[in-house]
Amino acid sequence: MSFSIPVYQEPDFNRQPFLDSPSVSVKPVIQDGVAPDNYHATTIFPEYFKIGGTWKLITESRMDCVVVLREDSLEVKEFRRLVQGEQVVVGRTEDGSEGIYVHTRGFSSGSGSGELFSFRTGRSRETSYSRDYDRLYELLRYERENGFILWVLGPAVVFDSDSRRAMASLVEQGFVHAILGGNALATHDLEGALFQTALGQDIYTQEHTPNGHYHHLDVINRARRYSSLEEMIAASGITSGVVEACARCRVPVVLAGSIRDDGPLPGVIADAYQAQDRMRMFTRKATTVLGLATQLHSIATGNLTPAYQVVDSRVRPVYIYSVDVAEFAVNKLRDRGTLEVTSIVTNIQDFLVNLERNLTG
Repeated sequence: MSFSIPVYQEPDFNRQPFLDSPSVSVKPVIQDGVAPDNYHATTIFPEYFKIGGTWKLITESRMDCVVVLREDSLEVKEFRRLVQGEQVVVGRTEDGSEGIYVHTRGFSSGSGSGELFSFRTGRSRETSYSRDYDRLYELLRYERENGFILWVLGPAVVFDSDSRRAMASLVEQGFVHAILGGNALATHDLEGALFQTALGQDIYTQEHTPNGHYHHLDVINRARRYSSLEEMIAASGITSGVVEACARCRVPVVLAGSIRDDGPLPGVIADAYQAQDRMRMFTRKATTVLGLATQLHSIATGNLTPAYQVVDSRVRPVYIYSVDVAEFAVNKLRDRGTLEVTSIVTNIQDFLVNLERNLTG
């Protein structure tokens, strides 16, 4: 079955109450980084603002930001980036009565059973994911040519030789347009290349090796001799792994630092807000996001990513997947406000091997 993007149903602004809605109200920023009282905070959904009698959609959004009016255009900005004098949209209704309309049902088919009660509506280890896998295969084949596939990876991806190879293969086959992760992802991937271990455990046999607990530190220490991971990979003759595949295929990798990092590796962004800005460069473009075995990075990325993108003047959904062996982890993304997410509870190694085999086999 071929994949097709759902048709977006735009609000009918030629009817009430939209016709009589006022234009938006704005207040100036008095102090850099501080929004005026009664600011409007953005959501994950398409939002329209009435300006000069015309309803306008914000085309690049993210939740928990404010909207700055510039003549007849709109910009979504984080509080910390507000500049004195900028005009911020105010109003806390979302039904059009203040010139602000949040459209939550743009991709709704309108179908449903009408049942108010049913069993097994949540996502758990008891859920059957067969159809989810089939849809994901179709989606990724479509997105490879027509979208932007963003992966958010935890280090468990590279703890096993098969999943590490599968992820590298997906990079090589064009199913990865950018990767977000942390210091540990790259460290243990490079450890696998140099020592065939991850945190000292053999990635083939899962057995612990003598003095293996030194390996990740040795990797970091060696890498810090160079100005970049690309330089370190070339100098060390590394020919396998996720980071090497990304360097060879020119796939961007953003590594955001953590308070617990060792080292860190060159290229890891230690400043949290600089890392967030760099991540947002890619969430702005993302049409499909897959968060694998990394709760905090997945939540951060979900909060940076709207439920829609405007591509070639067409509004389309953004597909977000959260994959983890822990039910708590996959459901946490929903709890943080990212409602448009498909959760899959499974071992991450099995997930990647299965995915790569069906996409490239």
